[in-house]
Amino acid sequence: MTSSSICRLSNWSDNCEKILNEQINLEYWASLQYHTMFAYFDRDNIGLKNIADFFNKSSLEEREHAHIFVKYQNKRGGKVELQDVKGFSFDLGLDDNNNFDHNDVLIAFEKALEMEQIVYQKLLEVHKVGDEENDPQFCDFIEGEFLSEQIDSINELSVYISKIKRIGIGNGHGIWDFDRTFSE
Repeated sequence: MTSSSICRLSNWSDNCEKILNEQINLEYWASLQYHTMFAYFDRDNIGLKNIADFFNKSSLEEREHAHIFVKYQNKRGGKVELQDVKGFSFDLGLDDNNNFDHNDVLIAFEKALEMEQIVYQKLLEVHKVGDEENDPQFCDFIEGEFLSEQIDSINELSVYISKIKRIGIGNGHGIWDFDRTFSE
């Protein structure tokens, strides 16, 4: 018996290991996306510190999810394989004429909603692989730890987007007031 198979025994399939590594990498990608948004809104020329803090908290939450998945992968005897994280940037403060763009808050929350939906769809794929591999404990882990929380996040972001649209993206005072709601 090789050292790589001691913990695995026969309780963790290669397919489950592979799909969980994909999820781990996706969680890190989402964490960095959120952290990029935090850095943007925390800038002195943007000045929406509470929105920045919201995105920082979201970044830390995604990183915590990745950490939980890493611990689970190790517990099951799998090997964590991290990939380069690519495809994140967020810099919408100024338009082509160097004028402030009031769409940045709406765009950020729409991007966050899109990311949460991507993560949710991937979690459903992870669950499906667990089911196909006849691993009810893995399915239970995904259901119990992540699916409900993901739906809550999607709903929360949808509500924020609705509020921002009601405020109107050109209303600087409305965005300032919206930023204040994150400190309450």
